Amino acid sequence: MWNDKRVSVVLMTYAERDSIREVIERFFATGLVDEVLVVDNNAQAGTAEEVRRTRARLVHEPQQGYGHATRRGLMEASGELVVLAEPDGTFRAQDILKLLVYSEECDVVFGTRTTRELIWAEANMASFLRWGNWAVAKLIEALYNTSHLSDVGCTYRLLRADTAKAVAEAMTVGGSHAGVEIMLLTILSGARFVEVPVNYLPRVGTSSVTGHPLKALHVGLRMIGLVLALRRRAPRRSRRPQPFVASASAPETEQRTHERLAL
Repeated sequence: MWNDKRVSVVLMTYAERDSIREVIERFFATGLVDEVLVVDNNAQAGTAEEVRRTRARLVHEPQQGYGHATRRGLMEASGELVVLAEPDGTFRAQDILKLLVYSEECDVVFGTRTTRELIWAEANMASFLRWGNWAVAKLIEALYNTSHLSDVGCTYRLLRADTAKAVAEAMTVGGSHAGVEIMLLTILSGARFVEVPVNYLPRVGTSSVTGHPLKALHVGLRMIGLVLALRRRAPRRSRRPQPFVASASAPETEQRTHERLAL
């Protein structure tokens, strides 16, 4: 619970059997998390059994792909604040506090893994990945006239429930580049957002995407293609978003978000 708001953490799992149980327990141990929702995206054998040894809620998403799993998680989460994270041990559960603090002022809080001092030794953030994420983020800044962005691939992010549901309904990408679509839909909706640095730790096991340079390059190119495609369909932002009104009701806020996302 955070300031009387229920907090849900969504973990999309495919190849994280050996780390997921500990990650779940660490989020509950913060005392801030009311629900951990695990989206089983045709995960490796034994993953569901590890999840069932915890208090987490398990749902199955049959459509393969990070985007499909993320969309399902955003739709299924019951909290008023929805946090996306990874079950591979790369994020510190305690960093959820950074996201929650800014949720008081913003609809969406993006994490960034590109702060050098917070990248742990042996973390999978070599120069190619770090500067690649930074470059695409700066492309978004320039084309969409946004505030500071430095990492398009960081899963660790928070969305207020109304924004989460509206973004999920507007998502079209089912693959590994869905994270940048969420960022772009947030920007195009006019939602207030901010980016904060988070710790980035070594992964347990090998990523099915970033663990392979050619696959990572392919995902990066698809991200750039999506950035350019959505830019052609939407005007460049020319002014600051309206001040955040904390008293606005959820249905009213969600309706405004849906209207902005109707590209």
